[in-house]
Amino acid sequence: MRAPSALRLRLTEIFLSVQGESSRVGLPTVFVRLTGCPLRCTWCDTAYAFHGGTTVTVGEIVARVADYGVSHVCVTGGEPLAQAGCFPLLTALCDAGHSVSLETSGALDIADVDPRVVRIMDLKAPGSGEVEKNLWSNLAQLRPEDELKFVLSDSADYAWARSCIEEHALPQRCGVLLSPVQGQLEPATLADWILRDRLPVRFQLQLHKVLWGNAPGR
Repeated sequence: MRAPSALRLRLTEIFLSVQGESSRVGLPTVFVRLTGCPLRCTWCDTAYAFHGGTTVTVGEIVARVADYGVSHVCVTGGEPLAQAGCFPLLTALCDAGHSVSLETSGALDIADVDPRVVRIMDLKAPGSGEVEKNLWSNLAQLRPEDELKFVLSDSADYAWARSCIEEHALPQRCGVLLSPVQGQLEPATLADWILRDRLPVRFQLQLHKVLWGNAPGR
C-alpha cells in the first residue's frame, strides 16, 4: 500500500497571500489550490483551476508549504474534495503543525475531513446555477469552529439565504458569512439588507480582490 505522503494529486498552484475571506481574513496564509471541480457556478472566479495542473505527491506539497514559513494553510480549488488525495493531504498538513482550513463547495461529503481542519463550506444560492448540487446532509456535520458561506448575486439569492439561515438555525451551528458577487450585487446593498433584517451573520468582501484585483495567485 502506498504511504500517504506518496499519494498523488493534481495541483494548480501554491502561493502566499493574505486570507481574503472568513474569520481568518487578513492572516498571512499559504494557499494550496487543487485542480478540478464538478460544479460550474455562474460567478466562478477560478475557472483556470478546472483543468490542467501538475501531478505532485502529498509529501511534495507539505514540503513546499513548509518553505513559506507561515502557520496558516488553506486548501482550496476548484473543489479540493473531488480528489480522494485531499483527505490525507489535510491530515498531513495538520500533522506538520499547521493551522489548516478547507474551502469546499458543500456539494461533497465533509464527514471524513480531519477534525483538526476548519471547514469553510458554501451553500450555493440559485443565482450560482448549481443550487441542486447542495448536499444538505453536510449541515449536520458543521461544528462551531466551522464556517458557512453564501455568495449572493441579487435580492432573490439574499431572500433564499435568509430563509435557509432561519429554517436551519445556521448561526447556532457555526459562523455564517454573506458575500456579494463582484460586479453583480453592490456591497453596500447587501450590508443594508443584513442590517435591515438584523441577521446574525458576518458581511464580508474578498480582501485579496480589494488589494490586488482578480490577479491569479493573489
